[in-house]
Amino acid sequence: MTARTLILSIDRDDDVGYKAGIVSPAVGREACLDAATRLGIADPEDSDTNAIFQAIKTYDLLKEKGDDVEIAVIGGNHMNMLEGDRRISDLLQIVIKDTGVTDCILISDGAEDEYVLPIIQSHLKVASVVRVVIKQLPNIEGTYYIIKKLFNDPKIAKGILLPIGLVLVLYSLVALLAPAVSAPLVAVGIIGLYLLFKGFNLDDYFIYAWHAVIDSFKKGRFSFIAYLVAVILILAGGISGLMSVITYYPNTGDVGLIYHIMTFMYGSIIWIIIAALIASGGKITDYIQNYQAGISRIFVVPFFIAAIGMILYGTVIYFLSISPIEPFPFTTTEGIAALIILTLAGLAVAFTGIYFRPSVHKKMLAWIEIRQKEEEEAEASTDKRKPVYKKVKY
Repeated sequence: MTARTLILSIDRDDDVGYKAGIVSPAVGREACLDAATRLGIADPEDSDTNAIFQAIKTYDLLKEKGDDVEIAVIGGNHMNMLEGDRRISDLLQIVIKDTGVTDCILISDGAEDEYVLPIIQSHLKVASVVRVVIKQLPNIEGTYYIIKKLFNDPKIAKGILLPIGLVLVLYSLVALLAPAVSAPLVAVGIIGLYLLFKGFNLDDYFIYAWHAVIDSFKKGRFSFIAYLVAVILILAGGISGLMSVITYYPNTGDVGLIYHIMTFMYGSIIWIIIAALIASGGKITDYIQNYQAGISRIFVVPFFIAAIGMILYGTVIYFLSISPIEPFPFTTTEGIAALIILTLAGLAVAFTGIYFRPSVHKKMLAWIEIRQKEEEEAEASTDKRKPVYKKVKY
């Protein structure tokens, strides 16, 4: 049996939908040509246009050779890459089902689209990857134009200009309002946190959390109030952490960046853990009201949050108690005792959540079954009380 090949162009940030108004997937040469034309008119400088035209060219070449090929363009999500990748996976399954393809050739305009290569490989055999590189003038004017266009790109602006501007503003505020605190230290700390944030790819998770907050607000769920309280507590924790650094920094001497991170955590970790517990409590409340079957999956979340908080807090206290700091509320002996006691307490809390999870799951299933029976009985009794109408012939 001859393999049927899919020429696939992936638009991970869905410019084809966001700018050109094309609802993906666009399957077939005419649909893909229309998508490329409309995107090129909407934004002539978008590289996704070239990728789609390259896909059409590859399709035509293979078609002339007599290969059994099909072409499709799939878009993700312009605002949320995590949701976009899930959408690409779902749409790819639809395309495979409708076209009957067995392998594919991926047409990519850059490394960003190739993030979805593992998703494609989970559904199809990838026979080849074609990279489309747009030619530019190799002179200073062309380089300046490229840099200018990059800074005008909203994604580049958010990823580079925004953090640089925030660091400069914080540097100025610290230098003016708190001259006793080292402004370069604060700036370096902010840059370090941002690099860790990007390095662990946490921006997608924060975007997903933001959409969850907006969704809970639109649907009038209790979790919105819980999230709002959690955000306020996290801000309070950040302020408390900074106050802790300001309090102990003048007396620490040259002890390094790790000590200052631990000092910040000492002042903020309790606030953050309480915020996480309130947020998880709001989520559990929504599950009780709307999705009882899934309660067992998130039942252990508050236990794990409390356990992690206890262990981290004990570790911070121990680390600070053995550091060269005068004064600090805990001695070395008290720091060791706090580490042991809080670690054991955290393990006990985590074990408690794991131990009671199966029983909670069984009770929820039994409760759901009882509710279903009651609803069925209520519907049956309602049907019995309905009047019976008979047709009468005159």
